[in-house]
Amino acid sequence: MISVLPARRAHRESADAVATAYALAARAGDHDAAEHFVRALHGDVLRYVTYLCGDPQTAHDLTQDTFARAFGSLHRFEGRAPARTWLLSIARRAVADSIRRAATRPRIADAVDWRDAQERGQSVALPGFDEGVALLDLLAALPGERREAFLLTQVVGLSYEEAAGFTGCPVGTVRSRVFRARATLERLLRDAETPGALAA
Repeated sequence: MISVLPARRAHRESADAVATAYALAARAGDHDAAEHFVRALHGDVLRYVTYLCGDPQTAHDLTQDTFARAFGSLHRFEGRAPARTWLLSIARRAVADSIRRAATRPRIADAVDWRDAQERGQSVALPGFDEGVALLDLLAALPGERREAFLLTQVVGLSYEEAAGFTGCPVGTVRSRVFRARATLERLLRDAETPGALAA
């Protein structure tokens, strides 16, 4: 039997099946499977939370928090959905909780901002650094629902159907949001490349 699925989608489904198997084995107490589970999905979670929270430094903490929460509730995971979808829903809640905590945290005036100091100390000469910052700025300009649909399908690599199941909205809505997000990003890029924008 010849598969008619595109190679990328077939590869993703195979990777999802492997990650789900690791999660189920980890649930049964297999420590090696738990390590493989983290390695298989760490990159996806880190990319997703980075774009949701907009802060690469916080994203590493949120990724660790996501996996800590996942292992805390692994006994309830039954493999009915891919482990990646389950894990990304945990990541989404972790980011939302982090934003809520930050909103209620008192701000201290006239003190050294350790995050700002740390960011200033980082090298900006790394390949792709400027492009990454520019991409974060562009994505931040998108409305939340469009940004999430774009990230899930174009960055994380979920299919439109998987993204629809993840966000709880129809597939057509996800397609529309991604289409509009692309149109907005293309317009912003065109505007940024005009001589007037560069002079400003």
